[in-house]
Amino acid sequence: FFWIDATKMTEKLRKDYTFPPFHVTDISLLFKIEESSTEVSNTMQVSRSKDSPADASFLLDCEALSLSSLELDGAALPADRWVRDEANDTLVIKGPLPDKFVLRTVATVLPHENTQLSGFYKSSGVWCSQCEAEGFRRIAPMQDRPDVMSLYKVRAEAPKALCPVLLSNGNLVASGDLPDGKHFVEYEDPFLKPSYLFALVAGDLASIASTFTTRSGKEVSLKFFSEHRNVSKLDWALASLKLAMKWDEETFGLEYDLEVFNVVAVADFNMGAMENKSLNVFNTSCVCASSETSTDFDYERVQGIVAHEYFHNWTGNRVTCRDWFQLTLKEGLTVFRDQSFTADHTSAAVKRIEDVRVLRAVQFPEDNGPMAHNIRPEAYIAMDNFYTSTVYRKGAEVIRMYNTLLGKEGFRKGMDLYIKRHDGQAVTCDDFRAAMADANSFDLSQFERWYTQAGTPKLAVETIYDPVKKTLTLEVSQTCPPSPGQPAKEPFHIPIRCALLSRASGAEIAPERVLQLKEAKQTFVFEQVSEEPIVSFLRDFSAPVKLDMLRSDDELSFLMAHDTDSFSRWEASQTLFTRAVLANVALSKAGSALVLPPPLLEAVRASVMPLLSADSKADLSLQAYSLTLPTLATLAEEMAVVDPDALDASCSFIKKSLAENLRAEFQKVYEMNALPLAPFRNDKDAIGKRRMRNVALGFLSAIDDDSSHKLALDQALSAGNMTDLLAATSCLASASPCAERSSAISNFYEKHAKGDDLVFCKWLSLQSGASSATLLQDLTALLAHPDFALTSPNKVRSLVSVYAANMKAFHAQDGSGYTFLADRIIQIDSVNPQMAARLASSLSTFRRFDPARQVLMKKELERIQASSGLSKDCAEIVSRTLKA
Repeated sequence: FFWIDATKMTEKLRKDYTFPPFHVTDISLLFKIEESSTEVSNTMQVSRSKDSPADASFLLDCEALSLSSLELDGAALPADRWVRDEANDTLVIKGPLPDKFVLRTVATVLPHENTQLSGFYKSSGVWCSQCEAEGFRRIAPMQDRPDVMSLYKVRAEAPKALCPVLLSNGNLVASGDLPDGKHFVEYEDPFLKPSYLFALVAGDLASIASTFTTRSGKEVSLKFFSEHRNVSKLDWALASLKLAMKWDEETFGLEYDLEVFNVVAVADFNMGAMENKSLNVFNTSCVCASSETSTDFDYERVQGIVAHEYFHNWTGNRVTCRDWFQLTLKEGLTVFRDQSFTADHTSAAVKRIEDVRVLRAVQFPEDNGPMAHNIRPEAYIAMDNFYTSTVYRKGAEVIRMYNTLLGKEGFRKGMDLYIKRHDGQAVTCDDFRAAMADANSFDLSQFERWYTQAGTPKLAVETIYDPVKKTLTLEVSQTCPPSPGQPAKEPFHIPIRCALLSRASGAEIAPERVLQLKEAKQTFVFEQVSEEPIVSFLRDFSAPVKLDMLRSDDELSFLMAHDTDSFSRWEASQTLFTRAVLANVALSKAGSALVLPPPLLEAVRASVMPLLSADSKADLSLQAYSLTLPTLATLAEEMAVVDPDALDASCSFIKKSLAENLRAEFQKVYEMNALPLAPFRNDKDAIGKRRMRNVALGFLSAIDDDSSHKLALDQALSAGNMTDLLAATSCLASASPCAERSSAISNFYEKHAKGDDLVFCKWLSLQSGASSATLLQDLTALLAHPDFALTSPNKVRSLVSVYAANMKAFHAQDGSGYTFLADRIIQIDSVNPQMAARLASSLSTFRRFDPARQVLMKKELERIQASSGLSKDCAEIVSRTLKA
């Protein structure tokens, strides 16, 4: 592929959008697949766009292609009528041109050499395409942009022994044998789609099949394909797809529109999955599930991602994005839809907590760093860099706020109008906002600021109770810190769920209402409040903001025990933990002894004691999360200057101290929540028991003594499922050096990970995320492990990305962690620029650390920037980070 000079990077700007002078209406593709190369013939029917200049040229995107033929209306195109610009990856057919014409190109691609995993590539013996965002240009010359929507016909030919399975988008219309042991298939997709939704898969694949009958009575063929060794792990995904299809019909009235729906699992994939029309392609880690190889989290993740990609059929495929700046239009909306689906099929409270934990640990730091950007960015150099937590997860929070402001029925009305207006179109975020506003006669003009401003707003709240007037006044102010290119922010339109609770009973004395904060400072008055209440504020995390609200430890303990909103109970526990950790960070910096705050101990004790009752009705998953400390990344957001050592020491002290004070209680909780080894269950009750049991094991393991080592090893050796195996082995991976630690890690590989790439990735992760004095030496050895490969995104993420998120180890004072990461980035960038760029983002918050660490990280960033042939993906991340 072609590299660019990082000093000549060109930004694309949202404000510069124009529709092209010509557009492809129909496209016929012929793939001739051979072992070492693939010939692609592309026949395009092209029409002049409205108001196009008479002498306009036809510009196509064309990257890393060996062109052998160009024909215009059946005649070879003379050399003086076209220009190949490899520096800009374009092919220009010079004007003037007819209003309608047919352009045919023939190109050769080399899938086995395509380590970028973008375009058409070969992975573990399977030929696979990946076109989002700009991969189709690496398959054939085309207007590789989402606003050009065309009708596709595809014919694929291949040796039958090599590729017995041939799949593409749409409905299968023909198939048969050819001479010389080859065969063919032909597919037609009756729906317009942009090039990024094209898909082709070929190879020797096993499959499982079923059918789904839509509400209108149409039978849809469902098939899941994978390598033969993984086919036994596809049943859960198939069942999840059926649930998603039914849910979308019932919840949004959206029915599937084709005769077939195919899903293919591939081992090497840069993303989690891809929603190509009727032919979804998945990373094996996001579709394969079994009790022996998958944790409870994996099961939920597979179900959510299967649903997410299916939901794209309407929110992404039938209605797509005008340009890539609008990416959150399809991704934020579809993430919200998959979150709602999971909430309806598991525990809504637990799902909300899980989503907020990730938002705070990943997106909040992104909003507080040099790569901060609007959910609808204004500019990009490499679009692949903007598949971010901001676009996806914050984008989903923005969609959730529509739902909060308009109510469930109002949101459904807006969705109905959005689909009705824009089916078959490529549209913008403004079109979605307009549909929501028009369907509900609701003013959403100020709400646009969520699309135009970056950063995480911070709310400050003061409460004033007047016992004479019996009123409670809330004074709420909002601020948002500067972001790159945005020194000042206008007030956001923020929905705040709020209720008032009795201090005596915890009952609601003023039912929940939604406050709408639209000014920099605003006052809200509750009347006829008979007693001074405790305010339950920002219930269900109704907006992606930070909250500054003065509360005593006693109030937090009260909310933790009595708040009628499950999220707010959990939030109170997190605030207590955060307060204790940060207080001990200050003590550590001052050289003072660390202290376990008595209110925290009593609050945790109060949470644990009900669990000791055999007839407890507690939601064990919810309680388990309430007993889990905030992540270090989340805690770091509360520090002006991040001190990794003090933060890690404080968290470790708090957890160990709680465990030592409540050892007998945690031991009993551990014992009470044991499950039979067989049969395996993944229902809500069983998941809750495993989750609580492993939280208890985590506390006991924090004591780090012979007894806790033996307990964890016994579980690791006897575990009947991956959840318990991984939890126990992870506890020992962070234990002090002992025989049990070595035995557990060896047992995990030899009995479970050996020969199974998905489990091998877990084995890598549990080690790279561990606390160990020899961690960097261990990881360096793992790089040379025969099962490891830098060309595998899953393995790189499991080893290198997890290590970069290991705050104490990665931020070692000598800078060795930064050097290790920079070496990997430079090494991987020459193979897979997307992967390298994502790794480079681990250094993007370097200015939030102490001066000594800043110097060390900056040195490595500059070394990466100076490396020869740096890709534009990586160069954009590094340059933006250094400029901040």
